[in-house]
Parts: sequence; C-alpha cells; structure tokens
Amino acid sequence: MTESIWRVPDLSARWWPVFLRNLLVWRKLALPSLVGNIAEPLMWLVAFGYGMGALVGQVDVAGARVPYILFLASGSICMSAMNAASFEALYSAFSRMHVQKTWDGIMNAPVSLDNVVLAEMLWAAFKALFTVTAILGVMLALGISHSPKLLAAWPVLL
Repeated sequence: MTESIWRVPDLSARWWPVFLRNLLVWRKLALPSLVGNIAEPLMWLVAFGYGMGALVGQVDVAGARVPYILFLASGSICMSAMNAASFEALYSAFSRMHVQKTWDGIMNAPVSLDNVVLAEMLWAAFKALFTVTAILGVMLALGISHSPKLLAAWPVLL
C-alpha cells in the first residue's frame, strides 16, 4: 500500500533550532537589513506621500476623508509585509535548500522535513513582523499617525 501525500504534518519542538539557526545567521546581516527596511518605506512615504500627497490632498476611504500619506502608509505596511514574507519563503528558503545545501545538513540531524518547513514558515512570518515594525517606526517618526491602533497591525498581518 502506498502512503498518501495528504497527511497531517509530523511536528515537534525540533523546529526551534532551525528557526534559531536562521535568526543567528540573520543577526550578522541585521543592520543592513534594518537600513533597507527603513530606507525603502521612508523613500516611498517622502517621495509619494509628501510629494504627490500635496497634489492629491485627501482620499475618500469608505466615506471618510484621510490624508493621502496615511492612505499610502497603510498600503506600504501591507505591501512590505507581503514582500518580506514572500521573498523569505521563496528565494531565501530555496537558496538554503538548493544552493547552500543547508537543509541537507539539517536533515542529518533528528529533524523531520515537516519541522524544517514549519521553521521556514515561522521565520518568514518573523521577517514580515520585523519589516512591519520598521515601517510603523518610520510612520511614528514622520508623525503620519499617532493612533494606538497602529499596534493592531502586528496581529492582523501575522
């Protein structure tokens, strides 16, 4: 009898060392990553939010008028979270699996493939959360929004 490809994943706490390994490797690149995570939304918000926002003025969103820069910033949060998670889950995970052969080394330890995939998914979510935090910091620094509702972006985007 052949085993079905549709099965419940075999998960344990062994995903944590894989996640921690990604964190320790990323720690070496944290500063350039932080600069990129802050510079990109800062550039978009200044160029389009203040520049084009002066021409557009306010935008009608569900019957409420909001400044264009706030409209742009909220979209920037969603776009950056999606891009960070997608890039990490697609390109970086593929690179660790195929180019660097990191997964081959990990699979020699008592870790199942299901745990490696779970760790990669959680790592992608962590990177998205880091990116969202950087953009929220830029929004607060530029004075775009002072609402405590900004903190609701974390659980919503995860």
